[in-house]
Amino acid sequence: MRGESDGAICIIDDDDMVRDSLRALLEAYDFTIFDFGSCRDFLNRRANVTAACLIVDIHMPHMTGLDLLRMLRKNSDPIPVILITGLRDTTTKSQAEALGVVALLDKPLAHTALLAAIERALASPRH
Repeated sequence: MRGESDGAICIIDDDDMVRDSLRALLEAYDFTIFDFGSCRDFLNRRANVTAACLIVDIHMPHMTGLDLLRMLRKNSDPIPVILITGLRDTTTKSQAEALGVVALLDKPLAHTALLAAIERALASPRH
């Protein structure tokens, strides 16, 4: 499997249908996938997962994707992050870029754009 040696792709989204469809798509490309319904769920279980990159929804209750990204960067965690959103605005884009996001993709996701972003994430110097 492509993802086994490099770690898994972690999908963090509060929408079950989004997680399920992304999992199905990425498993078809032989990636190892773990999915989480919230940022807190990911943080609570992170010690048990070797993550190569994260795909994170921006708009979630309690902790947003940007909040998670800020926390990771504050802790000097260079894990590559792809943010996804159904509600993009210029402030979100500038904040994401300042935090070093690999890509900010709009929902519904274009499969080719997502796969290209994953390839960039996995090719980042962290790997």
